[in-house]
Amino acid sequence: MAYRLTVANEKGGVGKTTTAINIAGALADHGHEVLFVDLDAQGNGTIGLDLDTAYTDDELSLYDILIDLDEQQKIDAVIRSDEEFDVLPAHVDMFNAESELQTAMRARERLWMALDELDAKYAYIIVDAPPSLGLLTDNALLACRNVLIPALPEEASQHALDILFSHIDTLEDGYGVDIDTVGLVANRIEVDGETDRMLEWFGAQYESLPIWKIRNRVVLKRAWANGTSVFAHSETTDMEERFHAIAAHLEQG
Repeated sequence: MAYRLTVANEKGGVGKTTTAINIAGALADHGHEVLFVDLDAQGNGTIGLDLDTAYTDDELSLYDILIDLDEQQKIDAVIRSDEEFDVLPAHVDMFNAESELQTAMRARERLWMALDELDAKYAYIIVDAPPSLGLLTDNALLACRNVLIPALPEEASQHALDILFSHIDTLEDGYGVDIDTVGLVANRIEVDGETDRMLEWFGAQYESLPIWKIRNRVVLKRAWANGTSVFAHSETTDMEERFHAIAAHLEQG
């Protein structure tokens, strides 16, 4: 069975997609077969990986897989091969998925059922969840049962993390499952007092979790603009070792 990880935070703008892409890139760089799943209707991961046409085309899409149970066995047809790893791209129609799933049978388990079709094909499946706590994020959490949480070292993160952990508890109780928090990724680290104070708070509040610190590097933005993770980008950065460390942690189990 593939190891499944969702990268999630109900707060937007925390570097969630960049984190997910670079973890997928690190795992691929370690020699693993990796699938990146873009579950965010905004399609930032899809577009960031230069799959713009997949986001708007009229072919079978992830939206169809999620909405129509009869289409789930066709999930292979939606996957695109990319330079580093395979991609299950988002589609613009997924903006309608939340409302359409409201009355659907097993609405929060659609991705769970679909990914079961792929377990033998990949060693790792990385899901980029939407920046909200709707049905699509529930699908990601229940399908993966492992969550990595990116956050910014700022005051607003405290409230967002409290809400997310409370929501995870509710899902665990409602579905009788365990959802493991793998760790936190503190993004866009700057050298200032506010950052230091928030990193101390992260460490005290979540002392049992590993916390990886990603500094604000322009190479991360250039790799994104190039349609790759930092591992397939022409420039190097000292942040590569941080993503390697996250990948190594995932490999341990």
